[in-house]
Amino acid sequence: MPAQPKESSLLPRERVFSGMRPTGRLHLGHLLGALPNWVKLQDDYDCFYCVADLHALTTRYDSVAGMKSDGIEMVADWIAAGIDPARSVIFRQSEVKEHSELALLLGMLVPVSWLTRTPSYKEMVTELGERVATFGFLGYPVLQTADIILYKAGRVPVGEDQLSHLELAREIVRRFNGLYGPVFPEPKALLTQTPRLLGLDGRKMSKSYGNTIDIAEDPESIRKKISSMFTDPARQRLKDPGHPDKCNVFSYHQFFDAPEAELDEIDSGCRTATIGCTECKGRLADRILARLGPIREKREALLLEPGRIEAILEDGRQRAQVVATEVLDEACKAIGIE
Repeated sequence: MPAQPKESSLLPRERVFSGMRPTGRLHLGHLLGALPNWVKLQDDYDCFYCVADLHALTTRYDSVAGMKSDGIEMVADWIAAGIDPARSVIFRQSEVKEHSELALLLGMLVPVSWLTRTPSYKEMVTELGERVATFGFLGYPVLQTADIILYKAGRVPVGEDQLSHLELAREIVRRFNGLYGPVFPEPKALLTQTPRLLGLDGRKMSKSYGNTIDIAEDPESIRKKISSMFTDPARQRLKDPGHPDKCNVFSYHQFFDAPEAELDEIDSGCRTATIGCTECKGRLADRILARLGPIREKREALLLEPGRIEAILEDGRQRAQVVATEVLDEACKAIGIE
């Protein structure tokens, strides 16, 4: 009697979903924040990472020129930073039409009150007014939920400030499952700790403030920006003692892994005025350029191959489509519109 084949001991890996809006090149905040977490997740999860161009339209509906090229630039940054298209599914949100269809179906059962109470909605309406007083912007969390559950992602990498968004997605899933049956798992937060890297001027890092350094920025521009960085306001002259704990430049040295001995030297030299801000900034520029060098080289090589990024996105679309089609069919069958 022939031996029976053994059952595989390998269990299916849990899925992770995340995405970024294509708003141009990524900056140092992304390099130290989301991207390292995305890279690590590839070891333990099946990762789906999307260029969230539909989400970009919620605030960029009147300035779509360059959105596609911005997405290409962003994906080049992802891959250069360590996202492996062979291990992760990288695709454009708009090219998998099931995202839009599932969002429409979810929109039929989500109370408007759930959407208007979202903290980010209230903040953006206060800040941007009529510009975001649109159906699409109000329904942003519904589309976000569709993005996640279309792949039955069990985990979503988020920071603590994004937990309210994920809880709303969980509420929507519970409502769907309660009405039509247990189709979707409730996605859970995969809390990620990200360093609080401030902008060059000491404010929150944001492209809108013009206080960022892009991953792909040229070395001369990086040195110029660092030379004008906000430092300890109490240190007006070279001989004035400084306070590294209040200096943004010193925090950058820490975030970019300066050796402990050098940090001690800079700390002491600043407090005793034996190291000036110009020298400290020069060291920081060297450190950041050394970190960005290999990433920039890989990025440039990717972009020099015509169609390389588009081919990666098309491969990702096909892989995402397989899952999306199956899951949407299951949802439609549960609703009774198969």
